[in-house]
Amino acid sequence: MVLVAFEHIYFMILEMFYWDKPKGLKTFVLTLEAAKSSKTMAKNQGLYNGFLAAGLIWAILNKNNFGQLAVFFLSCVVVAGIFGAYTTKNIKLFYVQAAPALIGLLLVFLGINLLFWNCP
Repeated sequence: MVLVAFEHIYFMILEMFYWDKPKGLKTFVLTLEAAKSSKTMAKNQGLYNGFLAAGLIWAILNKNNFGQLAVFFLSCVVVAGIFGAYTTKNIKLFYVQAAPALIGLLLVFLGINLLFWNCP
């Protein structure tokens, strides 16, 4: 789950600050013209990725409600990844965004605690 949170922080940074820079152009396979015309939308999208990361970090830090928060925010990431892969026709997006969140959900449902809260 920590990996998924860090991914979304990275996505936020790319979309909000590097969208029309060489790193963003290469990552999102954009022309400079297309990036400049969609820069405002990308910043908004980046903000949403930041909210997902914040929610995942909140879940990690909140051991009393960890399960509920983790399931909610990981499910949001899964839906976003599936929708993004479908609408962009880019299956790689599914593997980068949705698959790690699905693995996180599976671990939460199996009760596997990788955060070591219960260790002496």
